[in-house]
Amino acid sequence: MPEETESGYLVANLAKDLGLRVGELATRGAQIHYKGNKELLQLDAETGNLFLMEKLDREALCGVTEPCVLHFQILLENPVQFFQTELQLTDINDHSPEFQDGKMLLTIPESAQPGAMFPLKAAQDPDIGSNAVQNYTVSPNRHFHVITHSRSDGRKYPELVLDRALDREEQPELTLILTALDGGALPRSGTTTVLIEVVDINDNAPQFIQSLYEVQIPENSPFNALVVTVFARDLDAGIHGNVAYSLFQGDGVSQPFVIDKITGEIRLKGVLDFEATPCYNMEIVATDPGGFSGKCTVAVQVLDVNDNPPELTIRKLSVPVPENSAETLVAVFSVSDSDSGDNGRMVCSIQNDIPFLLKPTYENYYTLVTEGPLDRESRAEYNITITVSDLGTPRLTTQHTITVQVSDINDNAPSFTQTSYTLFVHENNSPALHIGTISATDSDSGSNAHITYSLLPPLDPQLDLTSLISINTDNGQLFALRAMDYEVLQAFEFHVGATDQGLPALSSQALVRVVVLDDNDNAPFVLYPLQNASAPCTELLPRAAEPGYLVTKVVAVDRDSGQNAWLSFQLLKATEPGLFSVWAHNGEVRTTRLLSERDAPKHKLLLLVKDNGDPLRSASVTLHVLVVDGFSQPYLPLAEVARNSTQDDYDVLTLYLVIALASVSSLFLLSVLLFVGVRLCRRARTASLGDYSMPEGHFPGHLVDVSRAGTLSQSYQYEVCLNGGTGTNEFNFLKPLFPILPTQAAAEERENAVVRNSVEFY
Repeated sequence: MPEETESGYLVANLAKDLGLRVGELATRGAQIHYKGNKELLQLDAETGNLFLMEKLDREALCGVTEPCVLHFQILLENPVQFFQTELQLTDINDHSPEFQDGKMLLTIPESAQPGAMFPLKAAQDPDIGSNAVQNYTVSPNRHFHVITHSRSDGRKYPELVLDRALDREEQPELTLILTALDGGALPRSGTTTVLIEVVDINDNAPQFIQSLYEVQIPENSPFNALVVTVFARDLDAGIHGNVAYSLFQGDGVSQPFVIDKITGEIRLKGVLDFEATPCYNMEIVATDPGGFSGKCTVAVQVLDVNDNPPELTIRKLSVPVPENSAETLVAVFSVSDSDSGDNGRMVCSIQNDIPFLLKPTYENYYTLVTEGPLDRESRAEYNITITVSDLGTPRLTTQHTITVQVSDINDNAPSFTQTSYTLFVHENNSPALHIGTISATDSDSGSNAHITYSLLPPLDPQLDLTSLISINTDNGQLFALRAMDYEVLQAFEFHVGATDQGLPALSSQALVRVVVLDDNDNAPFVLYPLQNASAPCTELLPRAAEPGYLVTKVVAVDRDSGQNAWLSFQLLKATEPGLFSVWAHNGEVRTTRLLSERDAPKHKLLLLVKDNGDPLRSASVTLHVLVVDGFSQPYLPLAEVARNSTQDDYDVLTLYLVIALASVSSLFLLSVLLFVGVRLCRRARTASLGDYSMPEGHFPGHLVDVSRAGTLSQSYQYEVCLNGGTGTNEFNFLKPLFPILPTQAAAEERENAVVRNSVEFY
């Protein structure tokens, strides 16, 4: 029915709609019951006509609620029968849009770019749907146009869009006419004046830390109570960074709130009435002195005070209940609460562990029925407590207890105290060790509550569970049947079942995970150098090595885990104490000082590798180190070898001396040189074979670091290779960097001419 319909309007003929004969409403004592005290409709029981008693205003009755439905009940007393009736009022376009303020003032900086948007206050229209505000227009101008947006509740609000940049020097003020149009068949409109003041540059607008503040406040809150504190920050400095707060836009309802423009505190200044206005929507604007502003929404929900407990009235009670009867009616009762909203909405319940059901029937009427057949031999009586609670804060509850004679059935399966269990056991445990207990309970009684435990087949078919775990069927104790090995099996899972002794038997299961904890039962294993090789690995160390030179690195692993596998290295014994050291965490063996001529050419080191377990386990490592005097780099080009000025001077002097001697007695000198060269070659060959007793075979091609930084430099890398068994030993050296006396140079030149198995210089 449309709103504003005149009184006396024929709403409906109830007798016809209900399928009753004329006059039957009167004979059955028909009555109309309203939720409130005000009577809006009048029933003629003889004819069955339902008339409107007065003109109805949809906005006054329902406000913004859509659809607007008025509820009332028709009660027939003989026999008793209820009919729920609803009258829906439809909206007509009987209100024009109105702006709360006749003028709006906007301050816009001249630096605003085209496309910038500025919010405008929305017009209010009590109508709803298409009769509410649908569109906004602005008077023609060359700087702005207006666009219309929709809020989450469907209401429209305007925003002003800048089309052309403003120039304060050219036009410091603008005046626009904003028009709001509704969508009625005969559209209605409302206007307001928008005054725009152009201000100087301010390039940062305030921004709220939240775009939406949602708060709740009880309706009995005192005056000046703090509702919420909003906060916006402005990145500008100086006066442009100061923010002033103001209440920008409400939802058409008088706002009982006030905001502090400095602190942003919103406080209560009026009386709240939940039944009149359950919620408020406010828009807060933070404006800086430059004219920029930011906006946020504050949604205030008024909480109803719950001061009326629910009431329960028993209409019918049927006791005792026959056994083995299904869907037997036990009681009929009604509940009511004079509060509104959540405080007036009620929840009716009974205990969860009883075989009875509550069924809602009509409005707030409930029936209590049996859930299924009952067995009196198991349980003879139930005390059923009907609990009615409203949804207010704090909740108010009313309880009523009914005693019903019923019988128990086996309707509760065993329930584990945990859905899954995690048990821990150390490896190398003793057989038949108790590792944990699982437990389940059953709310039944007698044999229905007697529980037996069993192991269920494992999910992994390769897991031989019966050889690992056993369970006590009476108390759920779990035992490990054999010793566990962490390195073979770290964890495994299986299910345990709990079954009662009822008829039929009910059961449940739980997941059990057994985690094997690692013990320190594995000693470290050395990967390098191999200790079981047929021939020991020898590391080469140049005699010119600087302190901190990396000789080698010991690599070891441990099959254990965690701190049982944390390895550390220690030097136990050395041929030359103090010459070598080992880094405790990475196993690097380095020199601690320069080598001297008195140091032995061969060294034997004994290292200890130990883990961090308890008890501690370790392994020993033996290293062989051979000290060599020097190596050459056979692939180093002659041009890359550095020469100094002193060497060049001695070479020239040697050349002059050789020429002079050759000119005096070339023949005599040649004879002497040949004789001396043969003798020296034989002696050098004998000394070379006697002094350097090297092992047969090739040495590993290690790159030896002779620089002070401990890093292999490209200019000082060389390779030594001894070929055994061929009869020819060749050493390749870098050209010496120290001066050579002329006599020595001549002797070496003669030796090169005679003996091919000697030292070759590059």
